[in-house]
Amino acid sequence: MLFTPRLCLLASRRSYATASTFRAADTIIKKTERGNSKPDPEKLVFGASFSDHMLTIKHTNKSGWDKPVIEPLRDLSIHPSAKVLHYATELFEGMKAYRGVDGKIRLFRPDLNMKRMISTAERSVLPTFDGNELLECIKKLVHVDADWVPRSTSSTLYIRPTLIGTEPTLGVAASSESLLFVITGPVGPYFPTGFKPVSLLADTVHCRAFPGGMGAFKAGSNYGPTIYVNKMAQAEGCQQVLWLYGDKRYITEVGTMNVFMCLKNKKGGVELVTPPLNGLILPGVTRQSIIDLGRTWKDMTVSEREITMDELIEAQQENRLLEMFGAGTAAIVCPVERIVYEGKSYDLATMNEGAPITTRFHDEIVAIQFGRKPSKWAVDIN
Repeated sequence: MLFTPRLCLLASRRSYATASTFRAADTIIKKTERGNSKPDPEKLVFGASFSDHMLTIKHTNKSGWDKPVIEPLRDLSIHPSAKVLHYATELFEGMKAYRGVDGKIRLFRPDLNMKRMISTAERSVLPTFDGNELLECIKKLVHVDADWVPRSTSSTLYIRPTLIGTEPTLGVAASSESLLFVITGPVGPYFPTGFKPVSLLADTVHCRAFPGGMGAFKAGSNYGPTIYVNKMAQAEGCQQVLWLYGDKRYITEVGTMNVFMCLKNKKGGVELVTPPLNGLILPGVTRQSIIDLGRTWKDMTVSEREITMDELIEAQQENRLLEMFGAGTAAIVCPVERIVYEGKSYDLATMNEGAPITTRFHDEIVAIQFGRKPSKWAVDIN
């Protein structure tokens, strides 16, 4: 059994409100005099277009939080010795705003993003805040740039809250100055090919996270080192990496997503398995939504448990591995059709019948996000 850090468990239960914070009611709004032209929503590339405005909130240990400012999108000016540039004192979140079929703009379970952001800030010794207040600021920002939310059910407005340490001094220590900023931009599908299956390289050498580390937190330092391994996967004809841990080769995540495996157990029942929040796994919003949805369905059992490559390969060889998919905000779900492991290629049954389980989760979540299905998970920005 893997080590479960106490800090991670406490963070997952913590409220996202705190006494020392900025207030959304104090937000200063400075609108641009001339907005940029908006791209064709059917030709969007993920992460390449940005809206007209951004949110910035400065913090110092001496003075606390400044008033939030919504202002025209601009370059940041920071000293070359800023902590973030040398010691990776940085964290971010990934959210989306959806223009529903009724024209209303909604967020999806943003409370979970706020909880995770504050948890990561605490672990990174960056200033915390009231998540309710940041959420209200984000709503104001989206409202100001409402015309940038695509009128499309295949495109959305991506929201990137970020918190960085900006103190201009060298030396490994907590930053006494910080900047919280939020940028947004219209995006199309994360994978240009859309809802198509991917192949994975199950890497047995490199490690994405380890007990006591940062795997359960959304810090930028978790992502940069994965680019090298993803290049290795591409050289093997794969699109993503299946991250393993330890001598028993526990399955942890896939690429930058959480991972799910739908198995038929030896008694004939259907079990949806995802690794537990044991300190190695990011507590994804889409992950939690799939778990919550799956537990309302009568035709499967949802298990948060450890699973090794040996168990996965055994299920594949016994035709008990029904489907496998990644899950995250950017892609929602992504089916897996093949795994390369220890020099062998294993074809999975995911797409044999069109990935009905993966598709079902996708369709349920999208129906909520775009207002076709009422849910308390959908938060109206108005």
